[in-house]
Amino acid sequence: MRSQIKRDESAASTELGYIFTFMLGVLLLSMFSVWSFGIETATRERWNQNAIETNLADITSAVERADQASHAGDSIQYAEVVKWRFTEADETLFRLTLSDEGLVLVHDEYELNREVSISATGAGNYSGSISLSGLSEIWIIHQDGKTSIATNRPSF
Repeated sequence: MRSQIKRDESAASTELGYIFTFMLGVLLLSMFSVWSFGIETATRERWNQNAIETNLADITSAVERADQASHAGDSIQYAEVVKWRFTEADETLFRLTLSDEGLVLVHDEYELNREVSISATGAGNYSGSISLSGLSEIWIIHQDGKTSIATNRPSF
């Protein structure tokens, strides 16, 4: 028996088919990965925005309740704690300020900045500025005719 080498190209086309099928699978998995990462990022950003807005709404409501308490007299003392919901943003860069114009949240990322108006109907002034780094509670205090925000519980 003599063997001869034959030029059979059908095996090569099968191998090329396997390679192209593999490359198509890699392409589709890569596209799915990019697509799912985009959905996850958008969901996280939306959750972050909602958490920030809900936190500010809670603080604004507490300031309004302090305003209502301030109408009871000059010697009234009022304190309320508001729980801060954690966000995905770097909270060491958040600064919360209360003034006569409203509540302002400032962050290095411009899209996270917020400003919320308050009714300012309280008997007194508004003040206070705190960094939210590591905080889980914010105190709303009305004392001596002034409504303020603080990080520590008042001593009265």
